[in-house]
Amino acid sequence: MRHEKYLLAAAALTLLSGSAVAQTILTVNIEPATTWVRNFNPFNQTSSRQSTLDFIYEPLVVFNRFDSNKPVYRLAESFKLSDDLKSIDFKLRPNLKWSDGKPLTAADVKFTYDYLKKFPALDFVSIWTFITDVQAVDGQTVRFTLANPSSLAAEQISQLPIVPEHVWKDVADPVTFANETPVGSGPLTEVPRFTGQTYDQCRNPNYWDNEHLKVDCMRFPQLADNNQMLTATADGTLDWGVSFIPDIDNVYVSKDPAHFHYWYSPSSMVAFLFNLETANENNKKAFNDLKFRRAVSMALDRKTMIDVAGYGYPTLNEDPGLMGELYKSWADPSVKADFGKFATYDADAAKALLDEAGYKDKDGDGFRDNPDGTKISFSIIVPSAWTDWIDTVNLAVEGMQAVGIDAKIETPEEAVWTGNLINGTFDAAINSLPASASPYYPYKRAFSASDKGKTRFTAQRWFNPEVEKLVTEFTQTADLTKQKDAMNKAQRIVAENMPVIPVFNNPNWYQYNTKRFTGWSTKENPFVNPSISRTNPARLLNLLALEPVK
Repeated sequence: MRHEKYLLAAAALTLLSGSAVAQTILTVNIEPATTWVRNFNPFNQTSSRQSTLDFIYEPLVVFNRFDSNKPVYRLAESFKLSDDLKSIDFKLRPNLKWSDGKPLTAADVKFTYDYLKKFPALDFVSIWTFITDVQAVDGQTVRFTLANPSSLAAEQISQLPIVPEHVWKDVADPVTFANETPVGSGPLTEVPRFTGQTYDQCRNPNYWDNEHLKVDCMRFPQLADNNQMLTATADGTLDWGVSFIPDIDNVYVSKDPAHFHYWYSPSSMVAFLFNLETANENNKKAFNDLKFRRAVSMALDRKTMIDVAGYGYPTLNEDPGLMGELYKSWADPSVKADFGKFATYDADAAKALLDEAGYKDKDGDGFRDNPDGTKISFSIIVPSAWTDWIDTVNLAVEGMQAVGIDAKIETPEEAVWTGNLINGTFDAAINSLPASASPYYPYKRAFSASDKGKTRFTAQRWFNPEVEKLVTEFTQTADLTKQKDAMNKAQRIVAENMPVIPVFNNPNWYQYNTKRFTGWSTKENPFVNPSISRTNPARLLNLLALEPVK
């Protein structure tokens, strides 16, 4: 309690001094919300604050996608993969401590992974399909035995947070546990202030890398949507942001060109999808018909979505194999040659394919019905705060209605949208797949049957044993030629089946203000992925590079 009292006093002191606040408190935006709910459960995919991973619970290793996926060691100081690729040892840094001062050891790591086996609902990457055993070899060393040989074992295992055994062993229901006063390992674990309108995360007094941490606290003001985020960004309130800002040069940069900056690099693929297991039986018939999915794809005017909804920032993606610009070096040209027409806007071809497949207006309401005469009618869900995606969905609805499909838009809050995608309680949606160093990771997240009901990335509920086998084969070798062969076969199956409908790749949304802090990753010095999005563990490295302006 002593260090908590100290932090509270320090926070109160900085509030009295404007200059102290400006130099020690980094004001950021990660997520929209109508009110903050105090939840720091690192396994919760819907309700926990998006500042929980990385900043409260530090990864074993961060893999730097902007530097050839080079490992940057965090809790671990090294890892060693066995020669046969069947096991991997992680060695922790010596003398690590949790934020409450208790030792962080290999026993905590073993406990965490055993805990995920005991409570599989927490295992949001299905790690126990990837490993078969975990052992604490000694106080610093943890050995994982792999289900299959894998050259990517370190990256897979490092995706999960490590939690303290002395806290979590007594939690009765870890799925609903809010973890309101977290005990963590990362740089900013203390929460001296939390209200519905703002909360602060402040310095971990026992952080192993406090020497490099120059930010005392991160502050999270409650911002409900892109419009409020725009206001807070343009008036200089935010130091670090992740929102869509239309006409950013005029509405943001021009306000203070010396300090207000942004850098947008190609990132996550954005796609439309249908829930192939929807409870609506009539919609389910259409959604599971490949010709219907292909026709919908051809009804989407991707270029207008980019130019109008995205203000030209996204990158066109007409690759049915999902490679696009981000993974163009992995794309098999023959796949796009064979199936690319189904990922290209052509309203007349969409109508012709629907006619051919028997989708006619049987009841005279102006919209097509199933071949058996049953009604097709669905809503596409999109988070209410994401104005660029809302505009994208509205354009998609226009395109679908123009070819005779009864589609509408529905705008739940982000947490509800995420929950619906995870639970399968929706018909259609717009979604994204996180960017990675190779297409392995998005394929693994989207098409692993073991992840169903655990993550929004499997929301389409399309699984193919051959694709899963090929994705596993990808990890069983470090030979690039063999990896490409596996990915060529996998992307052909995906392109042929069109389980998701790509439209564009989002930019890596990133706005930064140099008035109070320097050291940012920039287009001129791109040392790390700088997005503060929770799907980017490297945000931790951007934080640690920041220094207050003197």
